[in-house]
Amino acid sequence: MGDIYLFDVASRQAQWLAVRQATISSNIANANTPGFKAKDVEPFSKVFDQTQLTMAATDKGHLGFDAVHAKPAKVKKIDSWDVMHSGNSVSVEQEMMKAGEISREYSLNTSIVKSFHRMLLASTRSGQ
Repeated sequence: MGDIYLFDVASRQAQWLAVRQATISSNIANANTPGFKAKDVEPFSKVFDQTQLTMAATDKGHLGFDAVHAKPAKVKKIDSWDVMHSGNSVSVEQEMMKAGEISREYSLNTSIVKSFHRMLLASTRSGQ
C-alpha cells in the first residue's frame, strides 16, 4: 500500500478554511469602520496548485533540491457588492454567504475524511 495523502490535503484545506473564516470574521467585525476594505483569501485550488512536490536527494550524485517551504495564505482586498459613503466596502450579506460556503466546505471535508477513515478501518479488520 502506497502513501496516502488524503489526510494531508484535508488538513491543508481545513487550515485554509480556518484562515478564510478568520478573514470573514474580521470583515464582519469592521462592518462599521469607516474606510475599511473587505478582504478574502485566495481560492484553495489556487493555493493547492502552488504547492509543489520536491524530490528528495538520497545520494550526493542527485540533483539539488529546495526544501519545502509552506507558503502562508495570501489575503487580498476584494470587490464588494457595495461601498458605503464612509468608504467601507463590507457587505454583511456577502460575508454571511461566504461563511455559509466555509461551513459547507468544512462539512464536506470532515465527511470525506470520516468515510476514508472508516474504509481504512474496514480494510484493516478484513486483513487486506
